[in-house]
Amino acid sequence: MTHYKDIKNQIRELLINQKLGVLSTHHSGQPYASLIAFVSKEDLKEIFFVTPRTTRKFANLSADSRVAILINSSLNMDSDFHEAVSITALGNAKEINGAEKDEILGLYLTKHPYLEAFATSPTCAVVGVTIKTYVMVKNFQHVMEMHIDQ
Repeated sequence: MTHYKDIKNQIRELLINQKLGVLSTHHSGQPYASLIAFVSKEDLKEIFFVTPRTTRKFANLSADSRVAILINSSLNMDSDFHEAVSITALGNAKEINGAEKDEILGLYLTKHPYLEAFATSPTCAVVGVTIKTYVMVKNFQHVMEMHIDQ
């Protein structure tokens, strides 16, 4: 039996080791998926990404803040069916501004230094997703849920 602390550590490890995730938003009931570079804080309560304000994903999350982010460790190999771990983070997104934006950009650029020109552009928004639930899938079928206390 997997304990809460083990699940939390596995989620944290995946968030640290992976650079990309898939953000799911929607508009008028139509789902929309976007590849994002992300960073998270140690406490697992938030995931952050940067996006131009002119994108469909930004328009969608501005209209309805409910989002999902899929992050996984797959390598596109047969072994993924038994070894890969995926998490879906469910939460609400909002643009981050002020001093918190500078703090988050620092974290983001530590993980993604090659995105500095993009991330610091005045046309881009720093978006924070407050996570309510993580759903982790291992061994292709083993599903575990972890709820985040805010």
